[in-house]
Amino acid sequence: MAISPEDIVPLSQAEARLTELADEVRAGHEKILTRNGEGYIALVDARRLDHYHRLEREHIHLTLLEEVDRGLDDIEAGRTMSVEELRAKYRR
Repeated sequence: MAISPEDIVPLSQAEARLTELADEVRAGHEKILTRNGEGYIALVDARRLDHYHRLEREHIHLTLLEEVDRGLDDIEAGRTMSVEELRAKYRR
C-alpha cells in the first residue's frame, strides 16, 4: 500500500490525534510520524507487524537452507578444508 501525504504526520501532532491515528492504522492506513521534517517512526497495525516478523523469520530460514545447500554442494565437489587449514586461514 502506498503512503499518501495524509499518512505523514508530525510527531508534535500525533499525541493529540493518537486515538484517531490508531483507528486509521487499524483500518489499513499506516502512518509515518516525522520529527524535524524527517521520517522518525511508523504506526503499523499489530497484526501486520506480526506478519512482517513472520516473513522476516521465514526469510532467515530460507537463507540458512540455501547456505546448507551450498555447503553440501561444496562437500560433494570436494571443496573442503580441515580444521587446521581453517584455523590457519582465519588466524590473524
